Amino acid sequence: MTYQQTLAEADKQIATQDSWNGIDAESVARMRLQNRFRTGLDIARHTATIMRADMAAYDADPAAYTQSLGCWHGFIGQQKLISIKKHFGTTKGRYLYLSGWMVAALRSEFGPLPDQSMHEKTSVAALIEELYTFLRQADARELGMLFRDLDAARAAGDEVRTKQVQAKIDGFETHVVPIVADIDAGFGNAEATYLLAKKMIEAGACCIQIENQVSDEKQCGHQDGKVTVPHEDFLAKIRAVRYAFMELGVDDGVIVARTDSLGAGLTKQIAYTREKGDIGDQYNSFLDCEEVDPATLGHGDVLISRDGTLVRPKRLPSNLFQFRAGTGEDRCVLDCITSLQNGADLLWIETEKPHIGQIGGMVSRIREVIPNAKLVYNNSPSFNWTLNFRQQVFDAWAEAGKDVSAYDRAKLMSVDYDTTALAIEADERIRTFQKDAAAQAGIFHHLITLPTYHTAALSTDNLAREYFGDQGMLGYVKNVQRQEIRQGIACVKHQNMSGSDIGDDHKEYFAGEAALKAGGEHNTMNQFAA
Repeated sequence: MTYQQTLAEADKQIATQDSWNGIDAESVARMRLQNRFRTGLDIARHTATIMRADMAAYDADPAAYTQSLGCWHGFIGQQKLISIKKHFGTTKGRYLYLSGWMVAALRSEFGPLPDQSMHEKTSVAALIEELYTFLRQADARELGMLFRDLDAARAAGDEVRTKQVQAKIDGFETHVVPIVADIDAGFGNAEATYLLAKKMIEAGACCIQIENQVSDEKQCGHQDGKVTVPHEDFLAKIRAVRYAFMELGVDDGVIVARTDSLGAGLTKQIAYTREKGDIGDQYNSFLDCEEVDPATLGHGDVLISRDGTLVRPKRLPSNLFQFRAGTGEDRCVLDCITSLQNGADLLWIETEKPHIGQIGGMVSRIREVIPNAKLVYNNSPSFNWTLNFRQQVFDAWAEAGKDVSAYDRAKLMSVDYDTTALAIEADERIRTFQKDAAAQAGIFHHLITLPTYHTAALSTDNLAREYFGDQGMLGYVKNVQRQEIRQGIACVKHQNMSGSDIGDDHKEYFAGEAALKAGGEHNTMNQFAA
């Protein structure tokens, strides 16, 4: 609804109530526009529609890929979206990512934890709610400033300016964007997954990412010791998430099925098999087995029959079973195909390096069965991007017969190589990685899981070094406040960012001329007006 339509609706409602003395229709209209999303489900439905449209756009043109950054606090997510709107004029194609790793490391009541799903499961839904609370406040803040501009234009009798501001209000683009939310391995069985998925959706999540590890053996995708589950177990959890979306009326909800099989060499279970070639039999076919003579069976040995032959799966002292070496890619492909055939919408393949050829090779095999298969991909900080891409260029040059004698492949991270032709080409490959991978490897959504964890650490280290050192207060003023002012960083006016102007508006709505407002001429925030 336009501003005038919202105002007319409020005016009509107030006119029917004789006792609503002092309730101003324009104030009501403004508050309604500032809070257009009433519940988390409103957000989930709205953002699911956006994400589905983006997926269709990518199918038509791989250049229309989407992006996100992982955010561990509502303020971080808010500042990201404010920055995107400032620099690009639109939030189209930009999402939020909620990382289970960062919830564990930064949001657990136990203190910092590794990425092993040991944090409170409700902290995931709580962070979704917090992120959207801050994004809704960003809407209210920006619209509030537009309303002030409108009042100023009216007071000056400037009709042209009044119409311009009204057009901005009517064309306002919300900061509320889709979130890809990490439910890890579901925090338990399928019922536990369903219950947590509901909480996440009710908080606003339109997209839930779930992985095929064993819940109680969960590890970070970039660490060793990962243990996968048979497909039937994983598919039950995918169905549980879909039921949660449908129960809550978020019919366009998106499920990302993540496979860790490329780096996971272990399983906790031998899959149940009904007939040869079924999904359980295919899972078991990757087990590392040895033929046995019934006469030499050991006490407690576990055997399976394979084509009429008894074989013994290799079992570790941990009671985990081992897959054959070199089967990870085949297992990934099977994981992806079965997930897409059973309710998932997008895939996530956790790889050990950012290599377009490796990713694209697997996607090509998946697309032989599911032609529109597409990925969410982790542009992970766990990768050493500089070293990986310099080595990729080194290998490509060597294969092409180019002289690489000036380079030591094992030491390419060295600053000594920063200005070389090899490093320059590697940096260009990093710069275009997302665009190239979207075109060549089926990646619809690029995200960085932990960027704001690292930026917070880096900026804090720089400030601490200077402020507590010889630079003193200049360490803050020169490299923080002065840069905020010159770059137009919104939170340089931190009182405004925290909602003081919104509060002043409300005080005036509620108390009129008697309102005691904080934003008067003596507010030090006015020093940043220029």
